[in-house]
Amino acid sequence: MKLPSLLQAMAIGAAVLPALAAGFDAEISGQAVKSIPIAVTGYTGEAAQVLKFDLEVLGFDVVPAAKAQFELKAGAGSEVQGTLIDTGNQHPLFARSYPGGSVRSQAHTLSDDVVKAVTGNAGIARTKIAYKADLGGAKEVYVSDYDGANAFRATEDRSITASPAWVPGRLALLYTSYKGGKPDVYSHDLATGARSRVFGFNGLNTSATVSPDGTRIAVILSKAGSPDLWVSNIDGTNPRQLTTTKESESSPCWSPDSKTICFVSNRDGKAALYTISAGGGEMRKLSTGGILNCTEPDWSPDGKWIAFTRAAGEFTLYVVPAGGGDATAITAGEDPSWARNSRTIVFTRGRDRARRLSLLDVPTRRVKDVNRISGSCSQPSWAR
Repeated sequence: MKLPSLLQAMAIGAAVLPALAAGFDAEISGQAVKSIPIAVTGYTGEAAQVLKFDLEVLGFDVVPAAKAQFELKAGAGSEVQGTLIDTGNQHPLFARSYPGGSVRSQAHTLSDDVVKAVTGNAGIARTKIAYKADLGGAKEVYVSDYDGANAFRATEDRSITASPAWVPGRLALLYTSYKGGKPDVYSHDLATGARSRVFGFNGLNTSATVSPDGTRIAVILSKAGSPDLWVSNIDGTNPRQLTTTKESESSPCWSPDSKTICFVSNRDGKAALYTISAGGGEMRKLSTGGILNCTEPDWSPDGKWIAFTRAAGEFTLYVVPAGGGDATAITAGEDPSWARNSRTIVFTRGRDRARRLSLLDVPTRRVKDVNRISGSCSQPSWAR
């Protein structure tokens, strides 16, 4: 196909995308939406496996060509290649090759391009997650690709490390470690290996999380008595106490604009979600439509939703509008963490030594397990 006709075809194909993208981003509090049928033809081995996993996580359904709305065709070269075609009019949306890197990385890049071309939204196939792994005698922090591949142990404390949280835009983590005999918060630059203690007050230092603008840390400290919510500078200096309840607070998370913190408090006798200005002020209970025992909130990067765990018998994931309202159950599990696309959640499912990490496409409700290391995995955090 000559270049002018190819560009014309791409323009025609692009005309159908706004309506499709609207369906792709359907309100996640409603009923599960249908997946987008796509055929993936000509790929074998690792490339085929990676493409199927990536696309199914992002709301596609890999089907035979006769049932597909789009078809992704492999090329003949040694590197991963792909031509994406709208099967309704047979017009190509793009044709690209991906030289350099591993087959896995090439396939991840191709799947991200498919997501972008069809929906207008960035893909997540090249993102990373951190999590706690119970190795039987020690609990260490691991980091892997979002699908669990290329996992490596980030800590060697031979103790308990927990609650990993990414520093936005950096290959760096905060986490809690008991390596000194009590729970302290550490900062860990994964690129250099440098690690330093950020909070080491008497008592509890835990659940540290960095604001999206990278300037502050929200953390739970018991230095003044009961576990309360505090905020500090990014290096741990100038800690300021935000809550002063007799009951415990836990699990802080930030709004995308870095102005508000959502957290858990037992102030009224049962765990519930609250919000408070990062600059201080009154803590306000977030309505969840009567759902009780709410824990582990995480604010979606687009600011619209808060995912949380209902800790009552069987752990269940819910989403609620960020301003409060009726909460919607989305799957069994705990420890939710949003991807940067505000669509996909990594979470924990299973119990005790059988816990594993899974990915949830919230609009379609599809769940896929990530590759797992030996041991029980929990407390995932998705890099943004």
